[in-house]
Amino acid sequence: MEQLEDFLRNNKPVVKDDPTFLLKTRQRMEAVEGIKAEVDRQRSHGCKALIVALIVGLAVGSAATAIAYLYPVDANSVGEGLLDSVRAFLTTWKQYLIYIVAVLAITLGLVLTRSSKNPIRL
Repeated sequence: MEQLEDFLRNNKPVVKDDPTFLLKTRQRMEAVEGIKAEVDRQRSHGCKALIVALIVGLAVGSAATAIAYLYPVDANSVGEGLLDSVRAFLTTWKQYLIYIVAVLAITLGLVLTRSSKNPIRL
């Protein structure tokens, strides 16, 4: 902001004879800086939320895969309970759960290795 003020003072632009010109310009520049700060804050918040969602997804997927492998169930002997239904589902589809966990891990790795100068565009 000081660079702009110095530029205007050195180059003497032709403007109306208004003694508050620099004051108004400074206020506008501060407003722009405030908007930039808010955009940066929201971008940072969104990135953090994305990382938390990826970590939670990875943890839940890993837990589901572990349950499917630790508690194999014969699909024909499934009872009526919710836990039995979940176990039968996980046993039937466990090979796909591994792919989901792998995709989540790769995505998490990509998000964590990106720099702030090169944000991910969704």
